Amino acid sequence: MWETKHSRAACFYDRFERKGGDQEVTIYCPGCGHGVLHKLIAEAIDDFKIADRTILVGPVGCAVFMYYFMDVGNIQASHGRAPAVATGVKRVQPNSIVLTYQGDGDLAAIGGNEILHAANRGESITVFFINNGIYGMTGGQLAPTTPIGQRTTTTPRGRSFANDGPPMRVSELLATLDGPAYIERVALTDAKHHMATRKAVRKALKNQIEGRGFSLVEVLSTCPTGWKVSPVESIQWVEKHLMPLFPLGVFRDIDRSDDLRPTVVEPPPAKPAVKETASKPSAAAEKFDEIDLIISGFGGQGVLFSGIALASGAVNDGLEATWIPSYGPEMRGGTAHCHIRLSHGQIASPMITKPSTVIAFNQPSVDKFGSLVAPNGLLLVNSSLAKNMPDRKDIRIIQIPAYEVAESVGNPKGANMVMIGAYIEITNAVSEASIHAAMIGTGVKPELAENNMKAIEAGRRIIRDMAS
Repeated sequence: MWETKHSRAACFYDRFERKGGDQEVTIYCPGCGHGVLHKLIAEAIDDFKIADRTILVGPVGCAVFMYYFMDVGNIQASHGRAPAVATGVKRVQPNSIVLTYQGDGDLAAIGGNEILHAANRGESITVFFINNGIYGMTGGQLAPTTPIGQRTTTTPRGRSFANDGPPMRVSELLATLDGPAYIERVALTDAKHHMATRKAVRKALKNQIEGRGFSLVEVLSTCPTGWKVSPVESIQWVEKHLMPLFPLGVFRDIDRSDDLRPTVVEPPPAKPAVKETASKPSAAAEKFDEIDLIISGFGGQGVLFSGIALASGAVNDGLEATWIPSYGPEMRGGTAHCHIRLSHGQIASPMITKPSTVIAFNQPSVDKFGSLVAPNGLLLVNSSLAKNMPDRKDIRIIQIPAYEVAESVGNPKGANMVMIGAYIEITNAVSEASIHAAMIGTGVKPELAENNMKAIEAGRRIIRDMAS
């Protein structure tokens, strides 16, 4: 004799502590399909025994608080950005099982670009797309999937082709791309369709477990509150209005595992020298825990290249490094600056608000960033283009006539490298050899790299002369 025991999926929390009242039920409206789909996903996670390596990227929408329901890794993404976040997570944690869970407003509207390119790249993630044809959380506005004629708060007379265009069929759109491995549309109406949805959920998860590629399951679901109907009527509404518009079925089912295997590229002959340099950490680099640096100037002064050279050199020295650029629309003459962090440990954020050092290539950069330097920090200024210094006694200000120095070594365009040379002589944060190796490794022509190194050495010499 045997018995069937029904119980809550193990990867559900016992209590949903955020909500008041009964903490053993979800936050969803009666008749909503989210709770059903949550259950099917949770049961599949349990059965595949992947809870300890599952990472769920939650949306902005009705399911925004999924992390209060499922006991897996959880990340909250900005509106529509779940595929981009999931891509980053999967690439740095390739053994994890990464899921996104998104509504039609989140995925098909503001997130349309994100899902399009994630699918086209064939990212090895699993996407659950809930399509109820309306913005459920924010008041029932028109969604990209809203049927023609349906009334919403933003289309009180009903959606019209002339004003709003036709509804978007996401599964069909993505199926035209070469990247996806599996795309299926299912529905949450009766028991038969629930079982088909259960099967699709499991297939999409299994595809990722087996490395088959990008999977998306579109789920036609109910929204009794947004549609202003009863739960029973909402199921009939799906059958009458959504299923004819969005036909169920499999739109793509192939194995992309061969395409996703990394391509082995033989390194060019010049690479061994770079690797040899990279194996030797800078001796002086051990003198700091973390450096927060902003380099700023006009577009065309080599501001961003200076930052790349410094950050890449730090990586060759065995350090962690981040480089974030910011620049105006002009190729030349606009403003440009970059944030650089160098550290022996993991870097929490690439953004910098109180830099320990500012390298200012011109007067506007001194004016903008000089006040931000942290106490006991360094302001390194190109005095060829900046004469007025901030009235601060709590920081070290060093002025270098970078253009004149660069011209003296026959490299009039190397003022940026003069400033980098001065910086590494002052701080000894990155080795000169590592910067040179980084330039060669990123494709800088050997003769240009040598000229840059002469400018760096000239900048270092200026600092030594000042100290003597």
